[in-house]
Amino acid sequence: MSFALALLAACAAAPQDTATADLEVAPVLRVMSFNLRYRGGDKAPHDWANRLPLAVEQIELEDPDLIGTQEGLRSQLVDLERELDGYRWVGQGREGGSHGEYMAIFYKTERLELLEYYHYWLSDTPTVVGSKTWGNGVVRMTTWARFRERESKEQLILVNTHFDHQVELARVKSAELMAERDKRFGKRRVVMTGDFNCASGTSDAWKTLVKDGPYEDAWFSAKERGPSVDSFHGWGPPREGERRIDWILHRGPLEALSSKVCTYGRDGRWPSDHFPVL
Repeated sequence: MSFALALLAACAAAPQDTATADLEVAPVLRVMSFNLRYRGGDKAPHDWANRLPLAVEQIELEDPDLIGTQEGLRSQLVDLERELDGYRWVGQGREGGSHGEYMAIFYKTERLELLEYYHYWLSDTPTVVGSKTWGNGVVRMTTWARFRERESKEQLILVNTHFDHQVELARVKSAELMAERDKRFGKRRVVMTGDFNCASGTSDAWKTLVKDGPYEDAWFSAKERGPSVDSFHGWGPPREGERRIDWILHRGPLEALSSKVCTYGRDGRWPSDHFPVL
């Protein structure tokens, strides 16, 4: 999903109708959700050494200001930061410290000032590092960060997560937990990126966050959107479909201008087994 967000330039204390400020003067941000595919036992051409240049090319092509990544190990994140100009990142391994996969958030330093960031785990004990309590065998977590857009001084929170791939109860409970913790952000602008491992529009987790929750799904709310493509492709070419398990959600005084699945590849090779959404 190529996702351009307009931060509507209204003060927090202003009347609601001022949140529809002229988009021509509102800052526009490009936000990407990108499951990097962990650096593991994949053989060439799907090993990280072959995929890193493609991941860099994909990011440079779309030029996002913010990227919520999933599955990246610390070594992959260090590689990306080294190869990309103008980005820094924040995150923590899901098993604590630098251990395990990250929900790292990359941001353009020339556009955005990092104000704070935090992590919690998708469990009944979200402040306990590495906790899991809903039958899922894999630890799952969320990282969020608050930014100030340098020119306009407007603020935005990016929440980045990765739901369980096997246990439906864990996905629903994760969505319920995130909807509840979301209340702490008050009326601030929030964008949520993630690999939710379930379909947008139909799954119970999506309904918890969107239909019954505070968010809009950028795929449906965007003024323009690209072709409908499955976001998980498993190393195959793009295929038409409605199963988007990678989403970008938003709430508050924001407007989705455009949305697409990014299907960049070269010579039959891809940056990941997921297509990023932007």
